[in-house]
Amino acid sequence: MSQLETAMGMTIAVFDKYANTDGNRQTLSKAELKTLLEKELPNFLSSGKDKDAIDKVFKNLDENSDSQVDFKEFVIFVAALTCCCHKYFEQKAAK
Repeated sequence: MSQLETAMGMTIAVFDKYANTDGNRQTLSKAELKTLLEKELPNFLSSGKDKDAIDKVFKNLDENSDSQVDFKEFVIFVAALTCCCHKYFEQKAAK
């Protein structure tokens, strides 16, 4: 399997792992998203426990306002975060 195929499989596996905890395997609740961010992206939020930051991230991800984050919304988040990281590392390399 290629690196990209592996990364795609891992993205799916991470979503499924956390979406599976409340019984609805198709979406992440706010609590599931909070756990995912704390465990999988511990450096993403400064404190990891900042409720306002979690609320803001959740609201921004929930594009269709159904109080759930579906896989498409999650993938858009991962892609956007990856773009930000790429830009950050390009800027650091240029210095």
